[in-house]
Amino acid sequence: MNKEFIPYEQALELKELGFNENCMFPYHRNNTEYIDSAHVELVNYNATEELVSAVLYQQAFRFFREKGFLMDITSHDKDVHEFYIRWHPNKPIFSDYYNTYEETELECLKKLIEIAKNK
Repeated sequence: MNKEFIPYEQALELKELGFNENCMFPYHRNNTEYIDSAHVELVNYNATEELVSAVLYQQAFRFFREKGFLMDITSHDKDVHEFYIRWHPNKPIFSDYYNTYEETELECLKKLIEIAKNK
């Protein structure tokens, strides 16, 4: 199930960008593993200083879509994956290629964070 959550470093950056949705699990600050709990409760862990919400990839991408980013992750074949980030449907502002879908997804998220921080 760990593959469903964005890494701690990106979760912390999303917290700094204002992500405040409820999540199933928290990370402790400076701890790269989320706290696995026997009792799952949807909570905005980012509302506390010592915790960081363990964000699902789908939540992170929705967060950026709601901020006006358009992104696509596509596969040309089983070994070549690509992502596009756009402000306008016809004007890509960033595109790159990677070997696996998971790597492509993480790199797309990193680029979205970078763009949002510099905006």
